[in-house]
Amino acid sequence: MKELIEEVFVAGYAGADFSGDDSALLRADGGELAFTTDSFVVDPIFFPGGDIGRLAIAGTVNDLLTSAARPIAISASFIIEEGLEIDALRAIAASMRRTAEEAQVGIVTGDTKVVPRGSADKVFITTSGVGVVRRAGVSGGSARCGDKVILTGSVGDHGTAVMLAREKLLDTEAVVSDVAPLVDIVTGLIESGCEVHAMRDPTRGGIASSLNEIASQSQVAVEIDEVRVRVNPAVNAACEALGIEPFFVANEGKMLIFVAAGDAEKALGVVRSRRYGEEAEIVGQVRPGPAGRVTVKTAIGTSRMLAMPSGELLPRIC
Repeated sequence: MKELIEEVFVAGYAGADFSGDDSALLRADGGELAFTTDSFVVDPIFFPGGDIGRLAIAGTVNDLLTSAARPIAISASFIIEEGLEIDALRAIAASMRRTAEEAQVGIVTGDTKVVPRGSADKVFITTSGVGVVRRAGVSGGSARCGDKVILTGSVGDHGTAVMLAREKLLDTEAVVSDVAPLVDIVTGLIESGCEVHAMRDPTRGGIASSLNEIASQSQVAVEIDEVRVRVNPAVNAACEALGIEPFFVANEGKMLIFVAAGDAEKALGVVRSRRYGEEAEIVGQVRPGPAGRVTVKTAIGTSRMLAMPSGELLPRIC
């Protein structure tokens, strides 16, 4: 996917300014706006812990938050397959409204298209979001040597929940998606005055992808302590059975936060005091090099490389 974006779209939009972050930053009347867009094709559209509507709003909100922006408006466009039950569409719309209210953001415009049966799969949603940047300089290219890495909770919950629901591998809801908007956590960090340098919500490709992206953008090395990264037992069991690395599996309600070492404990306290951050831990730190490398310190004291995922292990999880 990374190669596809760079070789087709970035190359095709010659002269376009892509930062590599989840949001573009735009100047407006002396201030700065964050702008992001995303499409959601998850299958199934209802899964343990959420649905495509909650996913669309939370995903867009969290992308804005990675630039330390306060979300102010979202658009939502639907491509609906002929034959989708109207009750399902109502449930999705209601879920979007509840999630937007939780994130304190308005859904202000959109578009709707219906395509013939077989031309889509139930419903696809594209959202765009705009936010006001509350702290300048927070980006994937701003991590610094010595920074501590905070992870706001367990890894792999969303991707595993969707996969198990799609393949009907569990009769119970032992694994539940973590999909959630993280406004409260990021707002708390900004208001606390903690020196946050970079943030990334580890969605497709999990924390492995996000850590590699930040290490590459910032030209630093990142070391993660495996024993400090929480994996729910049911998620771990499912990943072991299927031969999947939990670090490669998507979350939709977690944040990786790179913060100055002197503010790390304060920042951790702030995150733990907020909803969705109660299980946060300091899981690693930034090293001077080799630039772009991510390593994991294992439970037995050895070290292993954590590479960028080479393929999409779990398609259609967002």
